[in-house]
Amino acid sequence: MILSLRQAIVQRVEGKSNDELKEIINDSIDGQEQALPGLGVLFEVIWKNIDSEKQSELVSALHDHLT
Repeated sequence: MILSLRQAIVQRVEGKSNDELKEIINDSIDGQEQALPGLGVLFEVIWKNIDSEKQSELVSALHDHLT
């Protein structure tokens, strides 16, 4: 069975507690560049599962920190 990178990342974090997920994210931020695709997949999961108001808040936060 061949998993896509996206599937492998999701399987790696499935069943983790909130604390474990936070630790994974914190360890990945400012870490090695190999972690960036994983963070992208996690962001995609978040993005697909929040309403448009929260999406707008995230975009505004990103915009504010990039300008």
